[in-house]
Amino acid sequence: MAIIIKKVSSKKELKTFIRFNYELYRGNPYSVPDLYDDMLGTFSPKRNAAFEFCEADYFLAYRNSHVVGRVAAIINRRANETWNKKEVRFGWIDFIDDFEVSEALLDTVAQWGKERGMEAMVGPLGFTDMDAEGMLIEGFDQLSTMSTIYNFPYYPQHMEKLGFEKETDWVEFKLTVPDKLPEKFVRISEIILQKYKLKIKKLKRKEIKEKNYGQKIFDLINEAYAPLYGYSKMTQGQINQYIKMYLPLIDMRMVSLVEDENGELVAVGISMPSLSEALQKAKGKMLPFGWYHLMKALFFKKPQVLDLLLVGVKPEYQSKGVNALLFYDLVPVYQQMGFKYGESNPELEVNKKVQSQWNAFESVLHKRRRAYKKML
Repeated sequence: MAIIIKKVSSKKELKTFIRFNYELYRGNPYSVPDLYDDMLGTFSPKRNAAFEFCEADYFLAYRNSHVVGRVAAIINRRANETWNKKEVRFGWIDFIDDFEVSEALLDTVAQWGKERGMEAMVGPLGFTDMDAEGMLIEGFDQLSTMSTIYNFPYYPQHMEKLGFEKETDWVEFKLTVPDKLPEKFVRISEIILQKYKLKIKKLKRKEIKEKNYGQKIFDLINEAYAPLYGYSKMTQGQINQYIKMYLPLIDMRMVSLVEDENGELVAVGISMPSLSEALQKAKGKMLPFGWYHLMKALFFKKPQVLDLLLVGVKPEYQSKGVNALLFYDLVPVYQQMGFKYGESNPELEVNKKVQSQWNAFESVLHKRRRAYKKML
């Protein structure tokens, strides 16, 4: 039977779109499901501030009335203007192992993009860099994280057969928390503190609002991430959204700030306990007991693994070893809290500055993911 592609046009169909991923990866030991309510917010123009500059439609593939695939078609006008491109993004793509299905989904995105004047198709990408991006091409036997995409090994095979080529890769590292910081690392960090007249600040929760540190953090991320592939500067609406959604969940012990002698923020590192296993147990639902698994991982019985969520350094300090100060502060915290390993989460393979910071630690490159591109 032929594949039928249908645009999502109702709440019921959007629910089907979200839940197809849960069904396709049901019982998979490496896939980490998103929370259903979070996905509803992501796909809602009323709740996701990225729609200030993005346009999107969502599509489902059917065969014999059964859903066999899904994909989102997205245009990030802000990114296109920043990088002088006319690209349509495909994101949240999932499909059964059938080339007819993957081809129909991607052809739909291509046509959707052409109708809007686009000249190329790239992905998997979300609305912005704050969404999961990149198709897994190595590390299929590694547990995913809450910030990344897991997909079956046949996905990249489909992409290559359909004529897509590599656009860029991200790499991920598994880091071992050392029993003790290397003396050389400590010595260098203390020299950097003195040389540049810097200080490490531990953030208090009330300061996020009272002293505007939430705004300062995301302003720094905007500045630090500006040169990175496909990045579109966060709007004030997005910043407000992220401050409200994410910062209340963060244990302030796992946040490190570096300031200059004038109190200006020059570096930030934000980490948190891994929620991968908790999200697997929750199965995408907060109720009836999903909340319990998440709260347990966050506040009570923390896992042995932590996630590095955001690491940003002001551009003029990026070649001065300032990022080492973040881990000079955080590693003793990780030791005290009982963490054994850390997940770097995706880093652009060309971003050697970031990857060099792991030289002081035992680390393994254990996942690689790719954005593909095809001219329309």
